[in-house]
Amino acid sequence: MEKAIVKLIKGEGRTLKSGGMWVFDNEIDSITGDFENGDIVDIHDFDGYFMGRGFINTNSKIVVRIMTRIKGQEIDTPFLKTRIEAAWEYRKRTVDTSSCRIIFGEADFLPGIVVDKFSDVLVVQSLALGIDRMKNIIIELLKEILLIDGIQIRGVYERSDAKVRIQEGMERIKGFLGEPFDTKIQIIENGVKYNVDVEEGQKTGFFLDQKYNREAIKKLCKGAEVLDCFTHTGSFALNAGLAGAKSVLGVDASELGVKQAEENAALNGLQEVVHFQCADVFELLPELEKQGKKFDVIILDPPAFTKSRNSVKNAVKGYREINLRAMKLLKDGGFLATCSCSHFMTPDLFSDTIGQAAKHVRKRLRQVEYRTQAPDHPILWAADESYYLKFFIFQVCDER
Repeated sequence: MEKAIVKLIKGEGRTLKSGGMWVFDNEIDSITGDFENGDIVDIHDFDGYFMGRGFINTNSKIVVRIMTRIKGQEIDTPFLKTRIEAAWEYRKRTVDTSSCRIIFGEADFLPGIVVDKFSDVLVVQSLALGIDRMKNIIIELLKEILLIDGIQIRGVYERSDAKVRIQEGMERIKGFLGEPFDTKIQIIENGVKYNVDVEEGQKTGFFLDQKYNREAIKKLCKGAEVLDCFTHTGSFALNAGLAGAKSVLGVDASELGVKQAEENAALNGLQEVVHFQCADVFELLPELEKQGKKFDVIILDPPAFTKSRNSVKNAVKGYREINLRAMKLLKDGGFLATCSCSHFMTPDLFSDTIGQAAKHVRKRLRQVEYRTQAPDHPILWAADESYYLKFFIFQVCDER
């Protein structure tokens, strides 16, 4: 069956030509042939040269998401199985797969879909119309592939409740895919036990992308007084406690998050060392400074302060504020772990912002290491959106 053809404007498609996966609405000259949104279409350059095949949605600014660059390749069940097998084999080689992200959208050449595995439960997030049509097939194939390795999936939950679906002309939905099950799951990561709520927790229930960054702070925390800001369900705080911290305070504005963090502390027998407080970090840090508090280690793991280019300037102010406040609360020679999970906060902009904060409070920074997201969230070169997490560890020194 002939596919509809999306023809690019002459000189456009630069991202696509350099390896990207998206075709934007302002790059398109014409669309010929019959199609419905969600259908597979072919993309041609202005001169008719074949550039790829993907699914279309004219409701979205990203009109086409590329599935293959091989001419004539069918996007069918065998195609999807090959993609999913490759994604799983990659995880087995690069990460602890007890809980991990198995499919990471464009970075696994399956644009618009994310699948996380929490022990024996899968959580799926579908963000684009074309892949949404393939969602059930993808999940069934994944369950079959995991079973070959002896992994029996007992349930699948959908968390397609992100706002971006509205931009795709889709409803936000969440619920069971298949038989209902207990949505509170216990996982173990870096030796720490967590209760993960895949129904009510943020995103898919737990942030797997910081797995090895949480491990990286352990060596700094033995015998230390630690402050963990934006603690969510307590992940960095619990790693610090397990590493032998003298005391840990985790702070988050979410009452639900703090309640879950306290439960996780008890689960690990850390409730005497690791404590939590429900507070606005921006308000609490100046208050701790007034009280004369000092810490050996401070962790800043805020939510994305910007989700668009338009709000980057305000985000910079937010990141600068929390970093300079944290630096003032550190003992001389203490350690700051600080990160940004916003794609629009580029590595250079983030490092410049931290540098400005240090200059403002007359601190000297010694970089211990720079990290990104865990390997189960691979960064696909030319697909800039797949690179979002920046994670620095600094030693913060008084001026000498």
